[in-house]
Amino acid sequence: MQRRQFLQAIAGLTFVYSTRDYAAAMAAGVVVMRFADDGKPLGKATLPKVSKDAEWKRTLTPLAYNVTREAGTERAFSQPGYDRHEPGLYRCVCCDNALFDAKTKFESGTGWPSFWQPIANENVTNIVDRAWGMTRTEVRCTLCDAHLGHVFDDGPKPTGLRYCMNTVAMRFVAYKVS
Repeated sequence: MQRRQFLQAIAGLTFVYSTRDYAAAMAAGVVVMRFADDGKPLGKATLPKVSKDAEWKRTLTPLAYNVTREAGTERAFSQPGYDRHEPGLYRCVCCDNALFDAKTKFESGTGWPSFWQPIANENVTNIVDRAWGMTRTEVRCTLCDAHLGHVFDDGPKPTGLRYCMNTVAMRFVAYKVS
């Protein structure tokens, strides 16, 4: 019986220390470049990671929740706005972090919005994704870890990258013309 109690105590301590380190990392925050709705940079800011799963479950559509919080994917050509071409800013549907400027959007023919670069490298995080028996690079929102899509190396110049994003993971804000 003592051995079982000892192992449970070790497991409990491991859990406490691992969650404490995670909580400290969450409290420390992440650096993102902030942008006004007209696309003008507002400067870098260190912000706490956004984590409000219960609220996202209430406010996002079931598809947006599945894509952003559960790393799902919308069907190609299925969502209005995948082929939008007006000037504007694409923000994270979960936390409002600026992700892409429409100036970097291009028609990839895939049925998903495609961009050749993010609005600021700090605002997206690339993660190795080995799901489905292949290796890809997943793109997430740095501020809230929302799954946005994947990045591939078959895009146009100048970067040669194709950020293939889910339409429902982003909110479009049209630039006001003055």
